[in-house]
Amino acid sequence: MSAVLSVEDLSVSYGGRRALDGISLAAERGSVFALLGRNGAGKSSLVRCLLGLQKPQGGRVLLFGEDAWSQRQRVLARVGVVPEEPDAPPEMTARELIAFCGALYPTWSDVEAKERLRRLEVPLELAFGHLSKGQKGAVMLALALASQPELLVLDDPTLGLDVVARHALYDELIGELADRGTTVFVTTHDLAGIEALADRVAVLHDARLAVDEPMDSLKERFRRLRCAPGGSWEPFAPATAVEREWGREAVVTNFSEERLAEFAARGGGDVEVGAVALEDIFLAVAGAGGRA
Repeated sequence: MSAVLSVEDLSVSYGGRRALDGISLAAERGSVFALLGRNGAGKSSLVRCLLGLQKPQGGRVLLFGEDAWSQRQRVLARVGVVPEEPDAPPEMTARELIAFCGALYPTWSDVEAKERLRRLEVPLELAFGHLSKGQKGAVMLALALASQPELLVLDDPTLGLDVVARHALYDELIGELADRGTTVFVTTHDLAGIEALADRVAVLHDARLAVDEPMDSLKERFRRLRCAPGGSWEPFAPATAVEREWGREAVVTNFSEERLAEFAARGGGDVEVGAVALEDIFLAVAGAGGRA
């Protein structure tokens, strides 16, 4: 199978409230899949099901073609995880954590873990509880990658990190992808940081997938248009549209050169077409007033 991770018609509810409603998606081998969504959108529920920590009410998650819930002991041996909140016994040092985890994995590399922490300037002899949040995150990443995982799951790994720590983490990921082709599934609020890395993007909104497509086609389909006042936005489908003193502006979801020509032929006038960042797309889809 080319899909390392497959989510099939997944549904999760809490006390009658639907957190995930028939979600289906797949992460291909060697790709970076970014799952986005506002707080409460269901990202954490999906990650728990993915890691075999929660049984869904409907559907299933497959890791390497096997059910993540019923076969979690076997499939998770091939998965590395960096949790949202770094967590380890506070009295243990990074060196002790490496030795402890190394006994659990046949493919473990002490040398790789220590070298990664050296690059990230994390002391091996300082107790975990005395490390900064960025250093704790670096330890979690080093432990996750030292087992040579085929799939790396990152649950909002840059939350609370400063700019230097975020850049260091992404640099490590870029190197890992280049060296081994590890598949990465990441949930994040750091849209600017993940934009350059992600091959595919999904956006959870109101318990459903509002977007699930390759990054390139997503950015090609969404464009920012600016033109003179008056007239209709047909044949475009604006996700957001505003009237300004100087004219009109919209982020559209279905841009093409053919539609642009049709818009001009209908009296739309001169149009300035601009690219949009992933953050603009996310706001158009899941922000207040988003209609995509």
